[in-house]
Amino acid sequence: MNVQQKEKGFTIIEVVLVLAIAGLIFLMVFIALPALQRSQRDSQRKNDLSRAQTALTNYSSVNRGTVPKATVSDLNNFTTSFLKSEGDSFADPSGSDYIWDVSKSPKDTIDASFSNDSPKIYYILGAKCGSDGAQTESAGSRIASMQMVLEGGGVACVNN
Repeated sequence: MNVQQKEKGFTIIEVVLVLAIAGLIFLMVFIALPALQRSQRDSQRKNDLSRAQTALTNYSSVNRGTVPKATVSDLNNFTTSFLKSEGDSFADPSGSDYIWDVSKSPKDTIDASFSNDSPKIYYILGAKCGSDGAQTESAGSRIASMQMVLEGGGVACVNN
């Protein structure tokens, strides 16, 4: 009786198949990871904008209902006094400080291109956020809105 013993182990096809599946899993993770990180940074930016909105409300309470004037120096003072109090930082998730842009009016459109090097917060005096995030004119110098272009696309907007 001639009995052949079968050797234990994997065939080359089984090994290639396992490697191919593992490669596909790694590929999917590396494709999804940047989008997930971008979404996380945009969430942090929205939180920073909400924090600025709260600070603007506090500023308004302390200063008889007025908001900072639309000048870079006033906004830098506002940032130092109300956003960076007690050693807090107020910077973009990329590590760059936010840049206040006050050169826009409600009628202007903002630069919708995102830049990690110079993340901007657009401060518009006398404007409110519309339902689509666009600025609409509003009467009074005690009203201001802030906009920020998001890395994943779109614009975040808050009012005081």
